[in-house]
Amino acid sequence: MAQVYQTPGVYIEEKNAFPNSVVAVATAVPAFIGYTAMAMRGKKTLHMKPTRITSLADYISFFGGAPNNTYNLVGPEGTPATADAFQFEKESIFHLYNSIRLFFANGGGPCYIISVGEYMEKDGEEAKPAKIEKDKLIEGLKPLLKEQEPTIIVVPDATLLEDENQCYDVYKEVLNHCGYKMKNRVGIFDVFNGFQDRTHDEEDVITKFRSGIGTNFLAFGGAYYPWLNTSIVQGNELDYNNINNLDDLKALLMAEFPTIEGLDPAEPEAQRTAQIQELIQKIGTDLNATDTLALSNTLKAVSPLFKEIISELTKVMNVLPPSSAMAGIYTMVDNTIGVHKAPANVSLNGVIGPSVNLTAENQQNLNLPLDGKAINAIRTFIGKGVLVWGARTLDGNSNDWRYINVRRTLIMIEESIRIAAGAYVFEPNDANTWINMKGMLDSFLANQWRTGALVGPSPAEAFSVDVGLGVTMTPQDVLEGIMRISVKLAISRPAEFIVITFQQQMQKG
Repeated sequence: MAQVYQTPGVYIEEKNAFPNSVVAVATAVPAFIGYTAMAMRGKKTLHMKPTRITSLADYISFFGGAPNNTYNLVGPEGTPATADAFQFEKESIFHLYNSIRLFFANGGGPCYIISVGEYMEKDGEEAKPAKIEKDKLIEGLKPLLKEQEPTIIVVPDATLLEDENQCYDVYKEVLNHCGYKMKNRVGIFDVFNGFQDRTHDEEDVITKFRSGIGTNFLAFGGAYYPWLNTSIVQGNELDYNNINNLDDLKALLMAEFPTIEGLDPAEPEAQRTAQIQELIQKIGTDLNATDTLALSNTLKAVSPLFKEIISELTKVMNVLPPSSAMAGIYTMVDNTIGVHKAPANVSLNGVIGPSVNLTAENQQNLNLPLDGKAINAIRTFIGKGVLVWGARTLDGNSNDWRYINVRRTLIMIEESIRIAAGAYVFEPNDANTWINMKGMLDSFLANQWRTGALVGPSPAEAFSVDVGLGVTMTPQDVLEGIMRISVKLAISRPAEFIVITFQQQMQKG
């Protein structure tokens, strides 16, 4: 209704000259679900509360530091360990802390942490290592239903469940969360026991993954194989408390040094041996953390065997699932190029090499399986280092959703437009509103075309936006208050296979 002026004078009227704009939403904000040392902000608990952090310092402040991951020192096939033959059998392990370190090492930025439990839980008066539970990890998805910012879900502790079926139950819930409930995020998955080589039989780790992951919402997830040999955990972080069976360790170390029986106590060798044996006997006694670390460092200096044990244990603890590194890669690629760029042919930081060396022949069944459940390979290339060598979703047979960057680009565009369109809810469903909407979307999509997210020699060939009576809506739609907008996009796809043909020609001249 026009303004009615009753008093003579000069009146100013301002009219908007431009339509609202669409602001692109953030594309790489992972949410990590797992177990932490604590979950407190001041005096308030953060248990099961999505908490945004921007650095490792933030994580440590709210969720504490590293777990005391422990292993049993054993010989081959569970036999008693000897100085010449020993290996490690996991006892109590949690992945989240080191996964966060790997995430930030590979370009990670803001992310969310959902703590579903602490490393230690009370059993009467004593504390014991917590058991990782499938139901708790799944429950960690519920608080994310109220969060709009996270765009990636990572559950590294799922690989530590009792068997692969429990792990894949968690993954199926993640896919359901991403593809059915939220539709604005994707999951990054690890292969259970992905540090093992393939056997190509019923016990093959890839075969079990494909069987266990199900068939629902596969376009909303990507998986990576194999696990990574990293350099995240340093040897100076470990001490003898990372070995669970300390009595076996002490016996092994005592056997390293000759007995002092029959030797003159005044001889330097006898005195040195007695001092080392005295140090070994202190292992496992009631020492504080500082004294424990000091004793371990001393043992590393005087005992070649103890130094070797800690060195080998460091290698074992550095074998980590790749999902958190990939979350960092997604963030880095999105921030430097854009979400439309496939997160592949990119080197990994803090990684020595993959736990299984794959060749082009090995990768064929990973990349192009008959069921379409592609597993993205991580490979070592001479002169290039460790590279991500795949960018497919688990829905590899779909021409629409084969590539991770296509799925994530469309999520970004959908969410950006959905949020911007909220300003027009309850506006008149008439030509003026339709023109404003079309202008807003045209401007946003033209910007996406300029960045390379959409392909075509011109914006007109890269996208189209249609809205209007007789175009996208019927008179009945208008009566029912429905505004229908049709958006068609040509999204950039990766050049996954480059074929160059050479042919000789006749000499000229």
